[in-house]
Amino acid sequence: MDRRKFIKNSALASSLFFVPNFVKAFESVTAKQLGYKRLVIVQLAGGNDGLNTIIPHNNDLYYNARPQLAITKGIIKLNDDLGFHPSLSPLRSLFDNGELSIINNVGYPNPVRSHFRSMDIWQTASSSNEYLQSGWLGRYLDQHGDKPYNALEMDEQLSLAMKGEHFNGIATNDYKVLYNTAKDPYFKKVLNHYNDAHLSEHNLGYLYQTMIEAESSASYIFENTNVKSSQESYPQNGFAKQLKSVAQFINSGLDTKVFYTSLGGFDTHASQNNKQTKLLSQYAESVSAFVKDLKRNNTFEDTLILTFSEFGRRVKQNAANGTDHGAANNVFVIGKNLKKAGFYNDLASLSDLDGNGDLKYNVDFRSVYATILSNWMNVSAEGIIPSKQKALNFI
Repeated sequence: MDRRKFIKNSALASSLFFVPNFVKAFESVTAKQLGYKRLVIVQLAGGNDGLNTIIPHNNDLYYNARPQLAITKGIIKLNDDLGFHPSLSPLRSLFDNGELSIINNVGYPNPVRSHFRSMDIWQTASSSNEYLQSGWLGRYLDQHGDKPYNALEMDEQLSLAMKGEHFNGIATNDYKVLYNTAKDPYFKKVLNHYNDAHLSEHNLGYLYQTMIEAESSASYIFENTNVKSSQESYPQNGFAKQLKSVAQFINSGLDTKVFYTSLGGFDTHASQNNKQTKLLSQYAESVSAFVKDLKRNNTFEDTLILTFSEFGRRVKQNAANGTDHGAANNVFVIGKNLKKAGFYNDLASLSDLDGNGDLKYNVDFRSVYATILSNWMNVSAEGIIPSKQKALNFI
């Protein structure tokens, strides 16, 4: 077969299969059974305003700093000091049932206020002055994974968090398309040349090995997921579609340990209230449907959901009725039998801000990761989280 024709015409050429970062599954990786506990990551991309998400409704400093932006009506008061944004009402039952832990003031030393750099820091678990090429979940796969489908991202491209030094997860926003692409005639024909004598790791051997793993993973996902459709009613938005797919994977018994999802649009420099209200509604309604789906199928107990954003927003509103990039933020952890449900810690002081007018962090985000690895995934954080972190007590 003509190689140029293959690259030009095959659906593979424009899909995630042909990108080297898609997956690097080597035979030398020791196969290990991952177990049954699953982690679902929700990334709120753009820097969600945590101060209007978890609202200090009894604090005059909050209202003084945000004369037009502060939430004044419909606050869902959770205690004497803090409450939900009105759009988070679908999560109230989780809070009341002890299935939600809210960790305030999560960040890291010397915070970076660039979207791309801060997201890299959160995804790699690096320090602010450290540049890593692998993600914390990818390094987990390096040590404990045996198949690419052990970690799935509901997107067309794989996040840095899911890329290891030797082993990557799979990115797909439609497992049926993934399967059909793997069955593309050109894809199948090129695999027939895998054993050609002239191939090696120094030319096309690596690509063929990658494609073989891709085809195998696509078939496994399709064949095992096609038998279990979701019966739950989900909102009609892209984020809900991601979570619906994750629920179908989990409820089908797929041998996948980590799922990665995202909801974007949180960079609210102007006219923040309407934008954030809509986005938080999408988030809360979709997560609520997802949890109901898992409970219906008795898989919620074995699933932990972590929601984060790359940074919070400045305490003081700007002239455009929005907020600028900040630092510390809140993190949501949803699951059954949490050790400390509700508020894990108090909100940081609104009078003692850093030099940029941002909340000061007092929980390192890497300690959240380390706790999840040790207390939920039942593995050591050593070699996965670069710096030694104090374990928290939320799970």
